[in-house]
Amino acid sequence: MRLPPLCLALLALGTSVLPATEAAPAARIPDGLVVLTFDDSVASHATFVAPLLKKHGFGATFYITEGFEFLQDKTHYLTWAQIKAMHEAGFEIGNHTRAHKGVNGQKPAEIAADLAHIEQRCAEHGIPKPTTFSYPGYATSPAATVVLRERGYRFARAGGARVFDPAKDDPLTLPQVFDGKPDSTLAQFKAAIAQARDGKVAVITFHGVPDIRHPWVNTDPAKFEAYVAALKEAGCQVIAMRDLARYLPPPK
Repeated sequence: MRLPPLCLALLALGTSVLPATEAAPAARIPDGLVVLTFDDSVASHATFVAPLLKKHGFGATFYITEGFEFLQDKTHYLTWAQIKAMHEAGFEIGNHTRAHKGVNGQKPAEIAADLAHIEQRCAEHGIPKPTTFSYPGYATSPAATVVLRERGYRFARAGGARVFDPAKDDPLTLPQVFDGKPDSTLAQFKAAIAQARDGKVAVITFHGVPDIRHPWVNTDPAKFEAYVAALKEAGCQVIAMRDLARYLPPPK
């Protein structure tokens, strides 16, 4: 096809004659969409959780902190080599701050510094800069939301006990619908993932499987296997937090 003289002139000047490409529309949120998240850098994430999830083709986000006894106790806490291996296996590595301090007691500069520390540690080990965050102790603050947005974070998981509704909830303080604890039951888990319908997403939180150092948030491995089986039986699509981006419009 022969272009008109005006178009040829524009091309010669390096100006496109084609319409600007629009961003692809967000995909429809399917029923059964579940986000799996794991907090606190527990060693069992690498030795038990990740292999089991990989076996079933499930995604997940592991939120890394160097708090607690991370730097001293390499029996109960992950090594950075294990964290890198989980990244290379396809799992998301998220930010859970340097020392697991509640952001509601910090100034913006302190929050930024704690985020930057984990970002730097990821960079040192060839892991991409995190784009999602988990609030230590579930405490949020307006200042933290501002800092996260300024640093390019897309999603941040808080606490709560309800399904994530993208039409109503701020992606930087999104709620969890299930928080695995020693007394949590399979019936409660099934009820939680059943709420992932009509445009809503079930965001699930676990800590260690098991979590020897923090028994109040421990999940027994056999119980976790039952949870995974329930996800499979229900036909859930199990993703990492970062994967929510394909279902939501880009931030303004």
